[in-house]
Amino acid sequence: MLAWFTQLADLLVYDLFGLSSQSAAGGALHFFVEDTSKIFALLVVMIYLIGWLRAALNVERVRDYLAGKPRLLGYGLGAGFGAITPFCSCSSIPVFLGFTTAGIPVGITMAFLLTSPLINEVAILLLFSLLGAKVTLLYALTGITIGMLGGALLDLLHAERWLQPLAANAYRRGVSQAQTAADHSSTKNPPGMSWRQRHQFAKEETLTIFGRVWKWVIIGVGLGAALHGFVPAGYLEANLGDGQWWSVPIAVLMGIPLYANATGVIPVLESLLIQGVPLGTTLAFCMSTVAASFPEFVMLKQVMQWRLLALLFALLLVAFTLMGWVLNLVTISG
Repeated sequence: MLAWFTQLADLLVYDLFGLSSQSAAGGALHFFVEDTSKIFALLVVMIYLIGWLRAALNVERVRDYLAGKPRLLGYGLGAGFGAITPFCSCSSIPVFLGFTTAGIPVGITMAFLLTSPLINEVAILLLFSLLGAKVTLLYALTGITIGMLGGALLDLLHAERWLQPLAANAYRRGVSQAQTAADHSSTKNPPGMSWRQRHQFAKEETLTIFGRVWKWVIIGVGLGAALHGFVPAGYLEANLGDGQWWSVPIAVLMGIPLYANATGVIPVLESLLIQGVPLGTTLAFCMSTVAASFPEFVMLKQVMQWRLLALLFALLLVAFTLMGWVLNLVTISG
């Protein structure tokens, strides 16, 4: 099926536009047309199917479920729920406030907040279809591990003292209410949704999420196409391809001024790997772009004081750098 998109790109770029497959412009445009059409088609199908299956997911019940769990299990569940919920950093903030209002420990909430922009089911399925199971599994495990370890560290440091007053007050009220209402929580399941209701939910979710991410796909594929077509063959491999220790922190720092969501950054990841950049360096750059960018931290300033933001920023940079070094060591030596 994916060969259809290659044939479409061949038809448009080489036959209709008359560009040569050997030219930089032809290679770049072919990459852009093929990946854009492929990702858009996959997005529509996958978002609809996942939305249909997830139609009965109730964020409030997820929040209440997390509130009563042991801390270690809570980190894993928080990161896991972050991975399966399609929130970008900006839309994660209301959920963050909902979690603090429920009195959920800040570390568990932060595990969710760290993992949510890094991983979502659409990005995972796209990554699997484009780059295979190995890269997908490494990406997912790395993102969840960063979320869990980050949450544990922030709990250890009692990071709730560095929340903005709005979030801090909500957290204190939530802890108090959770203690008094623990014996009165409802275990009644919500009524099941009909097939028509699930279809409507999935259709609305498809339109909403696609409307939110399509521009990032265009930007990501455009950047990937530029790297693919106009960067001389072997240039990136020669400069970043030997897994030099300094290449990973440089890649992390390069990603900070940029912004993309996990879906839009996948074409860039694909292009960097094609150019010969090691897997660890590539993932470090892409994760920095998604989760440690300046625009995201401007959004997070709504719920966190500068001290917590600086700690979170440093934590992410160190985590991405260590992750890049380890993956480079494993993949290059292997």
